[in-house]
Order: sequence, then C-alpha cells, then structure tokens
Amino acid sequence: MPLYEHVMIARQDLSNSQAEGLIEHFGAVLSDNGGKLVDQEYWGVKTMAYKINKNRKGHYAFLKTDAPSSAVQEMERLMRLHDDVMRVLTIKVDEHAEGPSVQMQKRDERDGRRERR
Repeated sequence: MPLYEHVMIARQDLSNSQAEGLIEHFGAVLSDNGGKLVDQEYWGVKTMAYKINKNRKGHYAFLKTDAPSSAVQEMERLMRLHDDVMRVLTIKVDEHAEGPSVQMQKRDERDGRRERR
C-alpha cells in the first residue's frame, strides 16, 4: 500500500486531550477503510505565520500512514468537514523516515546544518 504523511492544524481553543482525540478519531477512520496509522506525533500549540479563521495559533499533529488512496481520501474529506480542523497537508512518500520528525528532535541532535557566522 502507498505511504503517506499528514500534517494537521486544529483550532487553538481545544484542549490537548481533545486535539489528541482528533488524531485517534482520524486513525480509526483509516483503519475502518483498510489502512493503518504507522506513527503519530502531537507537536503541541504553535504560532502560525498568518491568521487562519481568525486564529494565530493551532494544535499541530503529524501522522504517518500506510493506507490505500480511498482511505486517505475519506479521511481528508472528514477532516475538511470537521469544524475543529483548520488545515491539512497530505504528501505521498516512498518510505517513512526512522525516528522522530525534525520538529520533535532536539536542536543538538539535528545534523546537516552549517554553523552560524
């Protein structure tokens, strides 16, 4: 099955448990349609570069999935209809990276960056 990565932004006035509940809900939608949630990360509340629906901040979540395209389309459709979800980005990838995402790594662990001058 194809591999996908999703980044979701939920409204800032949700609690942390409600935002994590959204991740579980959409993971269940995937599993009901023949896919599976490989990994999930809750990145927390972050400030956005510009306002979306009069919100300056949002709950960010990152999902790695292994699902057929029909399951991903159904999940995206339900995300667009959900009032608490502001934005969704889905990308098809060849393989999932091992370990935590760049957002979750400590600054010291990130390699490949050149020194500041």
